[in-house]
Amino acid sequence: MEQILSDRRLRDSVALVTGGGRGIGRAISEALAAAGARLAVADIDVVAAQEVADELPNGSISVQMDVSRPVSVQEGVERTVERLGRIDILVNNAGITRDGLLMRMSEDDWDAVLDINLKGVFNCCKAAVRPMIKARRGRIISISSVVGTNGNPGQANYAASKAGILGLTRSLARELAGRNITVNAVAPGFIATEMTDKLPEGARQAMLSQVPLGRPGTPQDVARAVVFLASEDASYITGQVLAVNGGMAM
Repeated sequence: MEQILSDRRLRDSVALVTGGGRGIGRAISEALAAAGARLAVADIDVVAAQEVADELPNGSISVQMDVSRPVSVQEGVERTVERLGRIDILVNNAGITRDGLLMRMSEDDWDAVLDINLKGVFNCCKAAVRPMIKARRGRIISISSVVGTNGNPGQANYAASKAGILGLTRSLARELAGRNITVNAVAPGFIATEMTDKLPEGARQAMLSQVPLGRPGTPQDVARAVVFLASEDASYITGQVLAVNGGMAM
């Protein structure tokens, strides 16, 4: 995995990253730790979360969390505060896909994607803002998608969930600005992950043809954007969507 150089911008901060056990979430966890943060790596797969936490510096921990279940989220937030003292940064990264044309999409596939991708962000924000409000500072960064603004055939449920994150981000940014809490989103485009690696070559090339920079993004490209929004460099930025898509959508 590509290394991200340490810059210590987030020294002494505590970050909770959902879906932090693999892929983009893992890259985000590594980047935040390299910038000095202590991490609570949250994932429904506690083994994967622990493997990541074990590799990170700064006394990072793992947290088993099912973001679709409010009780699980509350327990994870409480464990983070108990072990690490507070939560300064929340990164809502956990997400799934259940692709299919709308006329063939089951209600279960619709509900599963909305429960994790959108309700999960609601659950995590609701639990994490309490300690942030108490501390009168915080950063909330949610991972949306270019699909949330452009749409994509066969992904009505995923697109709806990622578009919903944008509305939630802007509304929450207005609610929490007076408490010195910024709320932003990152919208990746075609990112090279295990999921995209499994695409047929024709599909990969069709997607790449829409990217002016001519290459897929990396998980580290997304992670660097998250570190920026989590840092003091972005202290006057809230309610915004940072597109990391190589020009796929302008």
